[in-house]
Amino acid sequence: MPRGKHALQLIALTLGGVLALTGCASTGTDAASSGDGRLQVVASTNVYGQIAEEIGGDLVDVTSIVASAAQDPHSFEATAKDQLTVSNAELIIENGGGYDAFIEALVDSSGSEAPVITAVEFSAAWPGVDAGSGTDYVEGFNEHVWYDPTAVAALAQGIADELAALQPDDAETFQANAAAYVAQIAGLESALAEIDASHAGQKVFVTEPVPVYLVIAAGLENATPAAFSQAVEEGQDVPPATLLESLTLLRDGGIGVVITNAQTGGAETTQIVDEAQGLGIPVIAFSETLPEGQTYISWMQANIEALAAALAE
Repeated sequence: MPRGKHALQLIALTLGGVLALTGCASTGTDAASSGDGRLQVVASTNVYGQIAEEIGGDLVDVTSIVASAAQDPHSFEATAKDQLTVSNAELIIENGGGYDAFIEALVDSSGSEAPVITAVEFSAAWPGVDAGSGTDYVEGFNEHVWYDPTAVAALAQGIADELAALQPDDAETFQANAAAYVAQIAGLESALAEIDASHAGQKVFVTEPVPVYLVIAAGLENATPAAFSQAVEEGQDVPPATLLESLTLLRDGGIGVVITNAQTGGAETTQIVDEAQGLGIPVIAFSETLPEGQTYISWMQANIEALAAALAE
């Protein structure tokens, strides 16, 4: 279960009185009409915020609640300021799948009626569970869908469609921006196809499931014991037998690269990294939030290039 899910009730209780404290907070529609006319978009993380900026352009104002590499979306604790931001939103973009559970609490506490776009629902891997459960953790589903370029292309189109519905006079602009963006994502897919052509079937070890969609899109095999990556993601100790299995896997010589999460770790992750480096296995790190100064496209391109370079060593 994602690290942030248990905090839902606490967040709701903490923020429940915010609307009373802030008086009659304006709705998203009121906020837009009293400002510069731009649509007010709120994203759970800067990954989705940056994508929304590309689709909306100068017609939107985007606020990303988690916007720093020092913040872990799994365990993020929202503030009264975040509550007010959500209450003024006209469109909300979340990851879903239990990843950014704080958004659900903020929406519930604010009483916001703004449409919510849930990224996991644009993934071909989404199990299509009961309606409304896109925000909930689903056992066995990898919620880190922003590492799947195909899902992001579909999400970009979904954002364009929702913005067009909110502001029909600018629908043509939103759709044109989405088309240009999808073309850029096609470039990422081409780069992944090049890795597939050279390294198809190569085994990869990931300390957390964050980059697995990208690994699969590159034609690689995630050989990590599920119990290892799941324990690390949940902030729990890796079972000793699983750790031994993982170290043996590295020593057997079939792993081409180890990928870590740049924003989280632990003793077992350190042990894996040390072992890999001692064996001459390349180690690279991917993050969960957008690095400063990068766009989603440039960030994913850099990740793909790092992966290709590591496999070529």
